Amino acid sequence: MALISEFPKIVPVGDQAVNIEFGNEISDAINDRVYAFADALTSLPPPWIRELVPTYRSLLVHYDAAKFDFDTINAEMLELVQSNSSVASSATRRAQLIYELPTVYGGEYGPDIESVAENAGLDTSEVIQIHSSIAYRVYMIGFSPGFPYLGGMDPRIATPRLATPRTRVPAGSVGIAEAQTGVYPNASPGGWQLIGRTPVPLFDQNRIPPAVLQPGHFVRFVPIAQDQFQKIESDVASGDFEIQVSESTR
Repeated sequence: MALISEFPKIVPVGDQAVNIEFGNEISDAINDRVYAFADALTSLPPPWIRELVPTYRSLLVHYDAAKFDFDTINAEMLELVQSNSSVASSATRRAQLIYELPTVYGGEYGPDIESVAENAGLDTSEVIQIHSSIAYRVYMIGFSPGFPYLGGMDPRIATPRLATPRTRVPAGSVGIAEAQTGVYPNASPGGWQLIGRTPVPLFDQNRIPPAVLQPGHFVRFVPIAQDQFQKIESDVASGDFEIQVSESTR
């Protein structure tokens, strides 16, 4: 007898939102379903939707509780999930683009790289080689504006978060937390292990869209020397820097 999957399922979140869960793990296939369904809703869109917040495995749907009650939303959402099941289960992906981020590893730019290396039983050069050899998928944007959660990191360099978060992490810092890696677009508190820094600005509230990286994009970190970092910083300030983007073969 075939087992019936419990996903997708709808879970109420407070009195103004529901969460559509497509799975319970981090995977490309589940993330594809999240964004495929978000795209389907955006193309409609139902009159009660106020905001969509996609994550690794679910889609949070904020609705207008002043005009629509939960029972109505739940019934309509169930119908939409079922009618769009073929779309939501498709392997269709968004733009397959790789954004190259020049990155200085170690030293003052990556003060935790020795801790990551020690945790992995490797030397720092091996950590750099492993970390920079992968095209990471942007699964979601969160935590702070433009912060990309990147999946696909080699488990050999997975490292726990800091026991005590820093009160200020510089913008552009590249970090590791457990099996994830990511980039702090703005200076903020944070507890990720910092292994490097990129001079490329990833968020600008005056730009459309404000965040350079979008879910479905890929990121590759390109090791550079400190003098190259400073040169790129200067080029960014003068408007002469352009991020390198190539098509993904994945």
